[in-house]
Amino acid sequence: MWIKHIPLAEARGRLKKLYDRIATPDGYIDNIMKVHSLRANTLEGHMAIYKHVLHHSNNTHPKWLLEATGSYVSYLNGCQYCYQHHSTGMTRLLGDDAKAANIKQAIEQDALETAFDVKELAIMTYAKALTLEPANMQEEHVQALRDVGLDDAEILELNQVISYFAYANRTVLGLGVTTDGEILGLSPNENDDPDNWQHS
Repeated sequence: MWIKHIPLAEARGRLKKLYDRIATPDGYIDNIMKVHSLRANTLEGHMAIYKHVLHHSNNTHPKWLLEATGSYVSYLNGCQYCYQHHSTGMTRLLGDDAKAANIKQAIEQDALETAFDVKELAIMTYAKALTLEPANMQEEHVQALRDVGLDDAEILELNQVISYFAYANRTVLGLGVTTDGEILGLSPNENDDPDNWQHS
């Protein structure tokens, strides 16, 4: 990464408490979290929105689909860090390596219709529009989601996942975060416990 970071062994005070909540039992912490170490408040904010937007039991979309959406947004933004992490997470959640490979190929070849059904394709179309041309969004984009059966709460859920990834991608790309030394595809445990941030 392009800025200094504080390793777990040197963390003190609030940062140490946050690191202890995030770290795996062997002390592993994702680089996207370590990059916040000079401002513990932004680390706490990032983890809170990540967990509540992407990993909460109130979500009604399948988690693999939310991960696929985030993977697509990350690919469109040119964020290989998030794309690798979340496409790996999607693969793990699907439990179907062939389907996951097909989704990744469809994303990388801009051939989404080969991997997604009508509802899923509408979701990806909305994600692409919001990611690449946010100032051109119209109510018709939301209506297209309603037309394939999504209710407004489900639309909000998707909007927040897409928006979170825009934030995460720019954090990574703007600060030179890489996957060096990373374990790909981990996700938080205990979706409804705001104090449990540990990944597995």
